Amino acid sequence: MSGAAQLGIPRSETQAAQLLRLLDELDDWNQRMNLTAIRERAQQITKHVLDSLAVHSHLRGTTVVDIGTGAGFPGLPLAVVLPQLQFTLVDATGKKLKFVDHAAQTLGLHNVQTVHTRAETYRPKERYDNVVSRAVGPIETFVKWSGHLCVGGGRLLAMKGRYPTDELAHIPGGWKLAQVHRLNVPGLDEQRHLVELCRSHDKV
Repeated sequence: MSGAAQLGIPRSETQAAQLLRLLDELDDWNQRMNLTAIRERAQQITKHVLDSLAVHSHLRGTTVVDIGTGAGFPGLPLAVVLPQLQFTLVDATGKKLKFVDHAAQTLGLHNVQTVHTRAETYRPKERYDNVVSRAVGPIETFVKWSGHLCVGGGRLLAMKGRYPTDELAHIPGGWKLAQVHRLNVPGLDEQRHLVELCRSHDKV
């Protein structure tokens, strides 16, 4: 897991072991349910773990909600290397969250909780500093479904492949583009970008 160091993430041997254990558990559960189509370990490390960790330096505050987490990405790898933050992993598919709960318990991640619901109907007691998504369609949809989850001064963070020029032309009212970050994922020969959005009245 040397790629984590290339991303500037200081991680202990315990955390490295946790990340590999996560993939072991993913492989085990994948035999019973379709959690991911990526089965080769090297590809899992690059496209699941390192791709998830690439956004770590763009998180602010103390709370993160991962919308449409699926099998727990990016939330679980980030929770491993950022134990000081609190993560809520949201998905509408209960069987996937069963895996996420199992993985969090197996890895001893006390900073992870799951919520079985759709983003647009989720009404937490407190809103989040970071609202992250790796899989919730166009940016416009992400904002409409998840904008209410973001605390004042917080950020919506949409993980994308190529620079999403067309999507950025359709940011819903009340929101603005703070920045688009080019992400360099070790070992990945594909483009990755992180779109950072804030409320129109917030300072960038």
